[in-house]
Amino acid sequence: MSADAIVQLKDDHKEIRLAFKKFEAAGEGATKSKDRLVEKIIELLTVHTYIENEVMYPEVRRLLPELTDEILESYEEHHVADVLVLELAAMSPEAERFDAKTAVLIETVTHHIEEEETGWFPRVRAGLGRKQLTEIGQRLSAAREKAPHSPAQPSALKKTADAILR
Repeated sequence: MSADAIVQLKDDHKEIRLAFKKFEAAGEGATKSKDRLVEKIIELLTVHTYIENEVMYPEVRRLLPELTDEILESYEEHHVADVLVLELAAMSPEAERFDAKTAVLIETVTHHIEEEETGWFPRVRAGLGRKQLTEIGQRLSAAREKAPHSPAQPSALKKTADAILR
């Protein structure tokens, strides 16, 4: 995995988008496949939002304070995704609203990814040097090692609670 923070996050985005496409292509009666795909989506998003919230956002906010508004919005978008993830984790794939809730999660996260990749990632790359992005990337890799993989893990629950209490 690249040490560059933005490359790492874009790689995560590609993997998340692929899982979304697989879910959308699964079809009407594919509840077992959809259940497995949603479990994978939940894991990918739990890890990704954790490392962004713990490392990328605070560091970019410190180094590029002019991006504070965008970062605050990103925290809120993560919070919305976290709530949907928690609800989906507790739902049966046969539940009437399972597909609809997953569709809303996909729409929300896709919008968030597009904003990051077209909006603030280019500004971060322009504002920080290669060395700084590599250092942040190393911290992202370290955070990924200890990141929760389920929204029910204490560190994931703390992240969600922090978003509510801030």
